[in-house]
Amino acid sequence: QVQLVESGGGLVQAGGSVNLSCAALGRPFSGFAVGWFRQGPGKERAFVAAISHNGRRTTYADSVKGRFTISRDSAKIMVYLQMNNLKPEDTAVYYCAVDGWGRGSNLEPDYDYWGQGTQVTVSS
Repeated sequence: QVQLVESGGGLVQAGGSVNLSCAALGRPFSGFAVGWFRQGPGKERAFVAAISHNGRRTTYADSVKGRFTISRDSAKIMVYLQMNNLKPEDTAVYYCAVDGWGRGSNLEPDYDYWGQGTQVTVSS
């Protein structure tokens, strides 16, 4: 069992930045790929970004390419999602998730454990 905790959400104006963090309580992320997903108001949960188990491969949704950056620290304790140039349509609850097989795909079924989510609200 892996318990994930997201932090860093909040209210930000359009064009601003937010840095989300994801921690796996009691253990490092070693061997795991980590993904970020989001669910906006009235929308299905959707893929945002993923990073492979070794940090060498990252994948992004087209809607966030060039604005968001996923990274993990060298100790593999934290995974981050740096979000720049935010738009109102980025408003959502953001979830981190781990893939125990290290794939780092954009598919929800590939992820085994999920956090509770953190709200990001972008005002226009």
